[in-house]
Amino acid sequence: MKYVIWLLVAALLIAHQDSWYWTDDTLVYGFLPIGLFYHACLSVAASVVWLIACTIAWPKELDGIDGNDDSETTQTEAN
Repeated sequence: MKYVIWLLVAALLIAHQDSWYWTDDTLVYGFLPIGLFYHACLSVAASVVWLIACTIAWPKELDGIDGNDDSETTQTEAN
């Protein structure tokens, strides 16, 4: 599954390098330039890929780790 997520990220990187809407004057919904609409859709797609990566490919060993937990430090100092 990790490779599928990397493939999706690579596809987003390639899709971000657009040049086909730079000179297009088409308006979406009558007010939104097509290039801006394309990038808004790309941002939504990127957030969906990030959600998939966090829910499916998150390492299980990192679930219980808290960056502010000093219990190991105080336990080592107590010994």
